[in-house]
Amino acid sequence: MDELLQGLRAVAEPTRLRILALCAQAELTVSDLVEILGQSQPRVSRHLKLLVEARLLQRHQEGSWAYYRLAEGHRNGALARLIADLLPESDPQHARDLLRLQSVQESWATKAAAYFRRNATNWSRLRALHADPAEVDAVLKSVFEKEPVGELLDIATGTGHVLKLLGPHVKNAIGVDLSRDMLTVARAELFRSGLRNCQVRQADMLQLPFEDGRFDAVTLHMALHYAGQPAGAVAEAARVLRPGGRLVIVDFTPHNRHELREEHAHRWLGFGDMTIEGLFAENGLVVESPIRLRGGEITVSVWLGRRPANDVPAKQANDSTTNGQEAVSS
Repeated sequence: MDELLQGLRAVAEPTRLRILALCAQAELTVSDLVEILGQSQPRVSRHLKLLVEARLLQRHQEGSWAYYRLAEGHRNGALARLIADLLPESDPQHARDLLRLQSVQESWATKAAAYFRRNATNWSRLRALHADPAEVDAVLKSVFEKEPVGELLDIATGTGHVLKLLGPHVKNAIGVDLSRDMLTVARAELFRSGLRNCQVRQADMLQLPFEDGRFDAVTLHMALHYAGQPAGAVAEAARVLRPGGRLVIVDFTPHNRHELREEHAHRWLGFGDMTIEGLFAENGLVVESPIRLRGGEITVSVWLGRRPANDVPAKQANDSTTNGQEAVSS
């Protein structure tokens, strides 16, 4: 009850209620909120601090930038969502805030458009070498339509393409990437698509900031060929899978287009079944039949691995053993 009252007290102030409503729409920085609210940075920061302390919002750091969104994994996060959903869009102040948020989103979109213009030629040339991306998307979507997914992690999410594709079919989704340019594009795309259940984070695929066994599914979509340590990336992906969870890797099979190393910074010229299946086996994943997508000069493969339903993450197993020893000792 104390936590609930703290949350209600924190939001019972006009500016904090406005902030809560805005953060329900998109991940926002202090600068974004200052621009939308027309208030000073210190004042906005104080309001954010109270909302975070009440566990209505959560804060995550990306370099020198901090992003805020509705809290997850706590009952006050559900309270925040409920309050935000009760606010009518016809309310004059809220409507003005949403218009200003749209303006901020358009600035994100401008940055995204500039990024695409700089890279469009190279990407078009690469797409011509392999299967139709729409066909790849259809296969990936079909994989996730076969059984429900609660939480999805997309590693090296780039522009958030997989989040946009699968977001409507999962309860929650997180995309991680090292590039802030890519994350700027992804945030703009997710906001434009209205996918409030999706978010992005800056993180290294070799050091994921999540506990063992958190996700129902993990995807590595056209990302592994950029990895300096593919084995490490697969190990981290497997680590955060829940028992029964699936790892889905979409990437190239072996090819001889060596110019992709220079033109597109590919570290690896595709992967064979034995390589991927070996990495799955090393990390306790059961291999399912891969799906081949041929087109152009390079074949795309969809590899699927599943953590056995009776598997227990190492930390949980250790905790269980320790508790059992303590019980015997007592």
